[in-house]
Amino acid sequence: MLQLVELDHPHTAHSIKVVVDTCLEDWGIPKEKVLTFITDNGSNMVAAFKDDEGEDDEGEPTSTEEDDEVDEEDSRSLAEEQRYGGLKRTPCAVHTLQLVVNLVNKDGTVQRVLNKARKFVRTLRKSSVALEKLIHLCGLTLTKDCPTRWSSTYLMISRLLQVKDSVVKVADEMNWDCLQASEWQKLAAVRDLLAPFAEHTQTLQSDTSSLSLVVPTILDLRVHLTEFSATSTYRDLKLLADKMKTNLDERFRCFFNPHGEKFSPLAATATFLDPTVAAEALLESDDPGIQELVTEVETYISHTLSPPAVREEADEAEALPEQPATSQSQGKRPRFRFLSKGTSRPKPSKPSILDDIRKYKEQLSQPINEESAFHFWDAQGPTAYQTLRPIALDLLAMPASQAFVERVFSITGDLSRGKRNRAKDILERSAFLKLN
Repeated sequence: MLQLVELDHPHTAHSIKVVVDTCLEDWGIPKEKVLTFITDNGSNMVAAFKDDEGEDDEGEPTSTEEDDEVDEEDSRSLAEEQRYGGLKRTPCAVHTLQLVVNLVNKDGTVQRVLNKARKFVRTLRKSSVALEKLIHLCGLTLTKDCPTRWSSTYLMISRLLQVKDSVVKVADEMNWDCLQASEWQKLAAVRDLLAPFAEHTQTLQSDTSSLSLVVPTILDLRVHLTEFSATSTYRDLKLLADKMKTNLDERFRCFFNPHGEKFSPLAATATFLDPTVAAEALLESDDPGIQELVTEVETYISHTLSPPAVREEADEAEALPEQPATSQSQGKRPRFRFLSKGTSRPKPSKPSILDDIRKYKEQLSQPINEESAFHFWDAQGPTAYQTLRPIALDLLAMPASQAFVERVFSITGDLSRGKRNRAKDILERSAFLKLN
């Protein structure tokens, strides 16, 4: 965490953008060095980071044709400094995934079973006698779900099924109505439907090194929903799984549809450059859409890195000091010293980006022994993939979600609760130290 700022209402797109720009300025981070902004899907966040650098708030161009002619050279230099295409917004993978999961709460038949389970959990937790009996029998208590806590519905169902026998026994002793046998079975089916979503959510909400897992996660969930729809004995859950799959494809098409207007190649490129998942998720797939995505990734890498690679070679050539004529005096004097002065041996050329990509794909066809992507790229050394390695290290370090940022709310709440209230600047410093 770099900065914690109190944002007064209303939380408009303009006020959010101003705060972020101020943070970048305070920390001396040029906008040209920012690969992307990862935000939730709120309308104010989408508007704050939309790609409208050429328009103002009223939709009018911010510069005239004459200004473009005058600043043409400055524009070229700015484009050269931008990394991987400049500023664009990337939707938070976890927030988007939870929008798909929320379809479970909108299904009528599933909602009836969940509501009955919630009511029983609340009743048992409110009774100290029943709670004591349950802890005595199994050593565990029941978990409530919360609308603002991801995977909490799955955790509630999972714990309820885990201690089912003890719960039924406590309910009998307390003369309470418990779930019927058919409802327990339905609840188990809902748990099986939600389990992969909960597991992947836990992985993707990491604060680093998770962008490369977005594409494999969505592909894995596609297969899960297809298999669940084919094997489930509940017709309503079959329809729900199909609906979730359609919604999943719709919400994540920005990562899979190269022809889409909002397509972002960052996630697919990070997956391609992660040797632990690239082969299974992309290279070995027979899906024409995935192969088209791989082609788009290779094109993106080539177009993105080609100009910088050429400039780096030119810069290195200019930086090399000229060899003085007396440098050869220590050895044998050349026979034609003036002729040899005007000739130079050709420098060994660096491998091209396409060569690096081809070599990398060939290496992926062999077993990868490294435990992580960073171990793989470190093991290659700085000379093995001179063009591919820098972008790999950049993209693999990126998170897939901004969920970890929201943990600041809980931390600052604990720091400012009760007698621990303190001034804004002290609270900001305390949160900074706590998170870092």
